[in-house]
Amino acid sequence: MSDDLIHDPNGGMPRLLEIMRRLRDPDTGCPWDIAQDFGTIAPYTIEEAYEVADAIEREAWGELKGELGDLLFQSVFHAQMAAERGLFTFDEVADTMSDKMVARHPHVFGEESNDKSPEQQTRDWETIKAAERAAKAEKGVLDGVAMGLPALLRAVKLQKRAARVGFDWPSTDEVIDKIVEEAQELREATDPDHVEEEFGDLLFVMANLARHMDIDPEAALRAANAKFTRRFGAIEAALAAEGRRPEDSDLAEMDRLWDAAKAREKAAKC
Repeated sequence: MSDDLIHDPNGGMPRLLEIMRRLRDPDTGCPWDIAQDFGTIAPYTIEEAYEVADAIEREAWGELKGELGDLLFQSVFHAQMAAERGLFTFDEVADTMSDKMVARHPHVFGEESNDKSPEQQTRDWETIKAAERAAKAEKGVLDGVAMGLPALLRAVKLQKRAARVGFDWPSTDEVIDKIVEEAQELREATDPDHVEEEFGDLLFVMANLARHMDIDPEAALRAANAKFTRRFGAIEAALAAEGRRPEDSDLAEMDRLWDAAKAREKAAKC
């Protein structure tokens, strides 16, 4: 194929697909790209998805276009490898998604009324998905919850599935009681394996509390990470103003600087 498409700034999706094909060409492609497989590319796919979420979280709209492009490229990469094995093509990926969206939105693309609330649509969506799982012979309530999801997200999805059939606490009070119970069991654990198990149980119940409170635990933890990074940066800045680094300080001083940064943040919100 001519290089005209490769260098066409307005080549759109055909250009990207051709670039990917050329990168994977066994004779003239990039050695790194040729050496990859589904397993080696999967971690990059997950990373790019998080970078999209990060740009949105920071409202970095100027970066979002590029991050979405990076994520799209991951889909193109996987589809190219699949095409080389005769599994499916990128067009088939797009058609599969289109078919799914049409099937799951009969109130938009079919004859059902679209006079329904978002909550009703969510319930309808879950009903349709349950039928799809049944068609795939997924018999267990928890079948089909992807193993590769981040652990907190997978915990929430498992709990949501169980809740649909009534296996759930009726309110947050029972969940908080369970958190207290699990924390005590963690305190009493002795050997390393038991400690790890109890710590996992505590995290699982914390994810359940997030679900009951309609909180995304991944988003909440990302926000906590950002807050910690911001406040620790303030500690570093305060020490740097005196020509010092954190290792030149001690816990008591850094705690005071942390509290000062916390107070400034609260004042700024008032």
